[in-house]
Amino acid sequence: MTHVSPRDIETMNPEQRVRTLEELRDELLQLRAQQALGGSLSNSGSYKQTRRSIARLLTKINQETKGDE
Repeated sequence: MTHVSPRDIETMNPEQRVRTLEELRDELLQLRAQQALGGSLSNSGSYKQTRRSIARLLTKINQETKGDE
């Protein structure tokens, strides 16, 4: 699940967004560990895609919380 499109994020409910965010953070942790151990990534762009997907999710979550206030 390295990439989550903005359209997918819009269709998710808040619980799904939080769950997806946790999954992406776990995946990023694994990619960092793999990179630190000197192993080559199977997909060199997956690190960047994962970080950007996390940022998109956090942006949407923060927009919702600001809108509720």
